[in-house]
Amino acid sequence: MQSLLQLFGIKLPLIQAPMAGVQGHALVTAVSNTGGLGSLPCAMLSLDALRQELEFIRAGTDQPYNVNFFAHVPPVPDAAREARWRAALAPYYAELGLSIDAIPAGPGRSPFLEEHAQLLADFKPAVVSFHFGLPSPTLMAQVRSWGAKIISSATTVAEARWLEQQGVDAIIAQGLEAGGHRGFFLSNDLSTQLGTFALLPQIVNAVKVPVIASGGIADANGVAAAKALGAAGVQIGTAYMLTPEATTSALHRAALKSDATEHTALTNLFTGGPARGIVNRMMRELGAISDVAPAFPLATAAIAPLRKQAEAQGSSDFSPLWAGQNALGCREIPAALLTCELMAQW
Repeated sequence: MQSLLQLFGIKLPLIQAPMAGVQGHALVTAVSNTGGLGSLPCAMLSLDALRQELEFIRAGTDQPYNVNFFAHVPPVPDAAREARWRAALAPYYAELGLSIDAIPAGPGRSPFLEEHAQLLADFKPAVVSFHFGLPSPTLMAQVRSWGAKIISSATTVAEARWLEQQGVDAIIAQGLEAGGHRGFFLSNDLSTQLGTFALLPQIVNAVKVPVIASGGIADANGVAAAKALGAAGVQIGTAYMLTPEATTSALHRAALKSDATEHTALTNLFTGGPARGIVNRMMRELGAISDVAPAFPLATAAIAPLRKQAEAQGSSDFSPLWAGQNALGCREIPAALLTCELMAQW
């Protein structure tokens, strides 16, 4: 089995987790230039914005980097469910003086498409990662055409086996502690989700490709523990959210530096898909997981006006404050220094 260093052409077996909404090219280049694998979250970027970010990365580093996309199947809108969702949010719209009839349309998140593959061919990133499974074999063949390695997240042993059968080069074992969206795709049953250090050795035992541990790893001790359980490397996100290279908002940074980080939960209120974030007013009042929220990613549209208005007033009541269960390593230090510290015991 190839090491991650050989597989990706990197010097440190650390992947900076792609975190849509709180980072762009600056964090990617900082981590890649330090020897890890910087990652660009692409699911929320237009094609023009994606090209611009890739141009910045190309100008900022000659080292390998990763681009991350979602591979979800867009759901069919359900008018009745959308009506129930708007009814649930109506009191908040009234409170903030907004018209619930002016909610913009739009999915909010795009899966990996032919036009993405064509654009990436101009830049030839070393690694392309996916969340929520994988795109079609045709699209995967296009990605491989320039020599890129393909990786994806598994939240269960069954998903890891499926990914290996599809020919991925490595698998990210995403534990329940991880911040942001669960990458599950074979089942949406949350009871199947395991903690990192329970999931990791089971996946390592089940597949022959390298396994990358993700979720709740925030310092050198956690990295060493993942290695001891068979991880070929680690993927770390939350720890980078206070670095100067991250674009984390002031409200989100304040939450990460507060005791609020001690209480995170999985919630589907912000996008329709379960994702871990710091508990805020909306999650407390509506319940973190709601049957009323539209399927991923359709819940996003109705939340956006509430979030924008509240944030303008200095409130994060309606903001997705994504964070993992362990924010102890989340510090205001340069990403390069943090990367080296995380790898100190590898």
